[in-house]
Amino acid sequence: MLTVDFDLLGLRAGQRVLDLGCGAGRHAFECYRRGADVVAFDQDAAALDEVKTMFAAMEETGEAPAGASATTVTGDALALQFPDDHFDHVIASEVLEHVPQDRKVMEELVRVVKPGGRVVVTVPRWFPERVCWALSDDYHQAEGGHVRIYRREQLVERLHIAGLRPVHHHYAHALHAPYWWLKCAVGVDDAEHPLPKLYHKLLVWDLMKRPAVTRVAEELLNPVLGKSLVVYLHKPEVAGA
Repeated sequence: MLTVDFDLLGLRAGQRVLDLGCGAGRHAFECYRRGADVVAFDQDAAALDEVKTMFAAMEETGEAPAGASATTVTGDALALQFPDDHFDHVIASEVLEHVPQDRKVMEELVRVVKPGGRVVVTVPRWFPERVCWALSDDYHQAEGGHVRIYRREQLVERLHIAGLRPVHHHYAHALHAPYWWLKCAVGVDDAEHPLPKLYHKLLVWDLMKRPAVTRVAEELLNPVLGKSLVVYLHKPEVAGA
């Protein structure tokens, strides 16, 4: 399940991409499939072991084109161990809402992307996220949970101050918003409640089968209920331009 639209990002084979806070690696895998030289970066070494295993499987089965490369790096998003102007693109999907010092992460994103390069940032959208917070304290107060809810204007302003210029935005995963509302309403740790279990089956069916009915429904609902806000930005060729 991809949140980023790679055509909008403008990713091309041979470009160098950083997937910051890659988690299970979904966006890093897509970069690799498209022929990029991708670095999957996260502070969770165990998660990166799984990502590394998947990269190896993709190489073995020929799922990634010849010449592409994929590596994993463990580190701290507040102090990236990469040189300035190193990447053509940086992806930060569902990361900033977890980090108290989000402005520092933004500064690091700007530092490591090349002038003229693209950055895409995704965060939970304000309205669906606010409903979750209202329904459940456990949803956001768990260790490593969400520390803030962004409005689009606030997020874009902070990224602009850091040195990026907005290009485009959209919303994604509208069908997932009701699932999380149900989880928060019945208890986020209640794995056996029938309502979220039933809705989860719908989401799995949608993910595996991609039926036209759910694809059309999500496209129509994304502007209203999209769970994620996705912002595409670029780093000017001239600082401050």
